[in-house]
Amino acid sequence: MTRTTESSRLLALPRGRHIAWAQIVSGVVLLALCAWIIHAFAVGQIEWRYVGQFLFVPSILRGVGATLLMAVCAMALGMVAGIILALGRLSTAWLPRIVSGLYVWLFRGVPVILQLLIWFNLALIFPHVTLPGIGSYRTVDLMTPFLSALFGLGLNQAAYIAEIFRAGFQSVDRGQYEAASAIGMTRLTAMRRIIFPQAFRTVIPPLGNEFINMIKLTSLASLIQYPEVLHNAETIYYANTRVIELLIVAGFWYLAAVTVLSPLQHLLERRFSRGKSA
Repeated sequence: MTRTTESSRLLALPRGRHIAWAQIVSGVVLLALCAWIIHAFAVGQIEWRYVGQFLFVPSILRGVGATLLMAVCAMALGMVAGIILALGRLSTAWLPRIVSGLYVWLFRGVPVILQLLIWFNLALIFPHVTLPGIGSYRTVDLMTPFLSALFGLGLNQAAYIAEIFRAGFQSVDRGQYEAASAIGMTRLTAMRRIIFPQAFRTVIPPLGNEFINMIKLTSLASLIQYPEVLHNAETIYYANTRVIELLIVAGFWYLAAVTVLSPLQHLLERRFSRGKSA
């Protein structure tokens, strides 16, 4: 029995060697998969010269600009509304807590594409909008594709940013709140000068991820005729039938935007992490 056990021990591979073989096998499988995908695109019915031809046409470049503009504007709206909602969620009063909680529940539960369609077709519910001191306007004239996309994406984003900031505020030690109160600071002043700067270090990574995700979410606005890069690519391939080529062009620009922004996000995170450790 002892001799059998000793033989099994000698034949058994060390744990590190098992891990090395698993990595080798996984690497071979991944390389084979990548080779298969590259081969499929190489022999598929793709006219790559059209990809290069339409990569920098004015319509596509305008779409890239519209995509970035919408991402920035929607994220800014989401940030402002999200911070207000986060403060409401943490309020000691019951009404702000309930209203903020219902908002987060509603906007996180309804699909983004449905929200965009509701904003774009808001005139079916409110035919006219009256602005005090300005006048009455037809809703169909006011709710342009830009405003519909801005409200649909920005207000949806606010629900997620609210939860990010709520977690950030709660990560600050309770003693900071008590110390601010002890020196006579109002709650608003304490939030602005003490709590928010500390919480911001915590929320930067998820906010960066949300902004990158927002760039991709703008593609949904093509459904309501907002002229972002995917919509403009669709307009071109409706005319020349080069569908996959124009989709590759749109995908290239989304990937390029994310590739440029990702290192900037990491630099920002590192900067604030250094401040935190100090």
